[in-house]
Order: sequence, then C-alpha cells, then structure tokens
Amino acid sequence: MLFAIVLCSVIIFSGIFANRFLNSLGIPALLFFLCLGMIFGSDGIFKIHYDNFEMTKNLCSITLGFIIFYGGFCTRWETAKPIAVKAAVLSTAGVVATAALVCVFCHYILNVGFWESFLIGAVIGSTDAASVFSILKSKNLNLKDNTAPLLEIESGSNDPMSYILVILAITILQGQSPDFVFILFLKQLIIGILSGWLIAKFGIYIFNKTKLISGGNDNLFIIALVLAAYAIPEFLQGNPFLSVYFLGIILGNANIKNKPSMLSFFDGITRLGQIGIFFILGLLAFPKQAAGMFYTGALIFLFLTFIARPIAIFALLLPFRASVGQCLLVSWAGLRGVASIVFAIIAISSGLNLPYDLFHIVFFISILSVALQGTFLPWVSKITNMIDEHSDVRKTFNDYQEDSAIKLIRLNIPEGHPWAGHYIKDLDFPDDGIVILVTRGEERIIPNGCTTLKQGDIITLSLPNMSFADNIELKEFTVDKNNNWVDKKIKDICLESNSMIIAIRREGKNIIPRGNTKILLGDVIVMYN
Repeated sequence: MLFAIVLCSVIIFSGIFANRFLNSLGIPALLFFLCLGMIFGSDGIFKIHYDNFEMTKNLCSITLGFIIFYGGFCTRWETAKPIAVKAAVLSTAGVVATAALVCVFCHYILNVGFWESFLIGAVIGSTDAASVFSILKSKNLNLKDNTAPLLEIESGSNDPMSYILVILAITILQGQSPDFVFILFLKQLIIGILSGWLIAKFGIYIFNKTKLISGGNDNLFIIALVLAAYAIPEFLQGNPFLSVYFLGIILGNANIKNKPSMLSFFDGITRLGQIGIFFILGLLAFPKQAAGMFYTGALIFLFLTFIARPIAIFALLLPFRASVGQCLLVSWAGLRGVASIVFAIIAISSGLNLPYDLFHIVFFISILSVALQGTFLPWVSKITNMIDEHSDVRKTFNDYQEDSAIKLIRLNIPEGHPWAGHYIKDLDFPDDGIVILVTRGEERIIPNGCTTLKQGDIITLSLPNMSFADNIELKEFTVDKNNNWVDKKIKDICLESNSMIIAIRREGKNIIPRGNTKILLGDVIVMYN
C-alpha cells in the first residue's frame, strides 16, 4: 500500500514537471502518462505486472463518466447554440458513418469478420474530449466559424453514441435476436436521456429551492449527482455516458450558486482522472506481446484519419455550407484516446472470443492519434487558415470568466466600517473599482451612485486583476454600427433595472465605466444581468 501511495506521488510530480517541457514542444501531456504507465508495466523498467481488465473497466468507466460530465458542465450553451445542430449531427451520424467505413475497411481489406469489424469501428468511433479540450485551451487556439465550440460539443457528446454502438456490437456477437438488439438500442437512448434530465432537475431544485447544501458541500453534492446519473441508467440498461453528459449540460448552464468554484474543482478532478486513466492503460499494455498488432493498428489509424473521418465530416458539414478549411480542420481534430481504449476494455470484459487483440490494436491507434494529430493540430489550424485573431477560445467554456481580465471580489461591511451609512458615489474604491452588487440579507440590489451602504451588507466589486469571489455571470457583446449606443454616454442610455455595464474593452485595454463614459464603435461591453 505504501508503495502505491509513493507511486501515485511520483506520477503526479512527473506529470507536473513534464507538462511545461511537453507544451513547449507541442506534445499533448496525456501521452506522457501513457508512456509512463508502459515504463512501470510488465515490459517496462519496473516490471509491475498488471492484467486486471475487469477492475480497469470499472475504474476507467466511472472516471470517463466524470470526464464526460465535465465536458457538458463547462460548455457555454449561449456560445454553442449556433452550432448545436451541426455538433449533434457529427456526434451521432458522424460516429455511425465513421464506424461503418472502418467496418468496411477491416472486413474487406484486413479480412476480419463483419461484426468483429463493426466492433472495431464502434470502439474507435468517438473522439477524445480530454485531449481536444486540453489542446484547445493550452494552445489558445482561437478558431474561425465557431469551430472551437463545434469541436468541444462534438468530442464531449459523441462518446455516448460510440458506447451504444459498442453495446449493440457486443450483443449481436453474443447471438441475441434483432428484436432484443432494437429494444436495447431504444432503452440506451431513452433511459440515458431521461435519467440525466431528471437528476439534473432534482439537483437544481435542491440548490435553488432548499437550504440543504451549505458549508462547502456543493461539490460533494455534484459528485453524488454524477454517480447517480451513471449508476441508475447502468442498472436499467440505459446509457450512463449519455446520462452524465445531459446532467453536465443542464447543470452547467443553470443558475446555481458557486458554479465558478465548482468548475475549478471538477477541472482538477478531471485532470487527476485523466492522469490515472492514461497511466493505468499504459500499465495494462504489453508492448512486447502486442508488437504484431502495431501493423494492423497503424493501417486502421491511417484509414481512419485520412479517409474515413474526412469522408464523414465532409459529407455531414458541407450541407451546412461549412468551408473546406473548417471541414479539413474538424477532420484532423478527431483524436482517439481514452474513451476508445475504455470501450475496448468493456468489449473484452464482456467475454467475447475475438480473433484479434482488440485492446492493443486500439491502444496503438490512440497513441498514434494523440501523438500525431494532437501535436500537429495547431499547425493544421494555421495552414487551413482557420485561426481567428479576433476571437477568444475561452468563451467556449463556462470557466471563461475565471481567465478574463475583469475579476470580482466580495467584501463584508461589518459594524463600524467607514463605508457604512455613505452613498456609493462618495466612496473611493481601490484600483478604480465599481460596486456591481449589494447583498442585504435575502435581497440582491443592483446599486447606483445614490445607493447607501449599510452595516451587514455584502458588496461585490469589479476590479482589475483581483480574485473571483461571487456567483456572478457576465455577458459581453461588441458594439457595431447598428447599435443605438454608439457615441452615447452611459448615463444617457436606458438600461433595464436588473442590468449594469461593469467594464468596457477598447483597443486591448479595460475601462471601468462611469456615467460620463462614452460608448464607441467597436467597444466590447461586459454586462452583469
């Protein structure tokens, strides 16, 4: 046990120290943990023998559930809405088309049985959300035509469809009737969606309508919701990954307290889970025994990357009038990774007698995909002319506000505080700050200059370069020539009673607004509603 604890510490320390070096080379850090697992494994330096597929399946499936939940939880629906239909088509029809093309290749070129070929296609049908998220954020890839949210939603939501195809392939190979397979397909969809929706609504009700969650227990409550959203549909033969994704989407875009701190917490949990999964999968691999599978894996990878996925993407995106550059970039960004390997382990654990080593085939495909596609994704973005210098990829994620230049801080006004009993307009705030919210008991007040601060008030200040401290959600828009605010002073603009301009971004600078501040064409307005 002590050795296992020390090993975990070494793995995490190694990842932290290697991350900076790998990022400078453009290599995805998750590949490091996969290789580290092989170094510690049976064929590596430390010779740790590990071949427990059943335990690996259970650990990795639950961890993958949290990763998929986080993918939904950090999706900004407002940003994603314009491309939601395209993303839904890619995450469903795209997975089916890719799996079907790989099936044809394996069956007719590699001489594998038809349904065994379909199982390979189903297992590698989805893209890896963890790798895609990591590269988009770490490389700050600001992409044109809403491509970043398109990739985020596709990679975050296509695992459930791939899982459905894997379960159907396993069921068919086990000799079940067509009627049974069709009913199972419907149960996977209906129970998965319904479970996620009901559990999300239950969670929102508990957060907003009761006082049961207090004292920092909100993250624990979310963990319980994710576990329930995974376990209930799994017990009822529904799709657990579809359930946790719907849970994440609904909770992530609901008005619940302390969401920013939850995003930070689950970002850390997800990173740790990714490290653990990739290390265990590397530990489970036997490269010497599976060397013969590298040739097969490489052939399937080349067909998948350069033929199957491009055909599927062009066929599905061109009807939406997507540009050739966007189609090429989305095709290249179809990284295979942890989900595909976990689905392979699920198939092996089902007891199928397969004529090939599915785990190592998919393992090699994932290594090649993360190493080559992940490394060259920024370069492909440039040569396809898909880089947008005027956008910010962080807006795609719900944690965008945490990285923005406008920060918020909460202050209490205790007894005897010098601000108590004074108008806001008469106070000098640090760093030219502005009060955007006064919480007085159960009342939330949008203040103005004539608002008097009282003993016991809690005020929220907007300040440059301060740390976040309240459940505030910001919205922003760019002032164009059709906006009637152009050349008007803020004091002359009629705002809704529950809205306030808290910052203006102009030519790369952040301006704290005052009543006499004039709105100019091209200004980016940051508002609190």
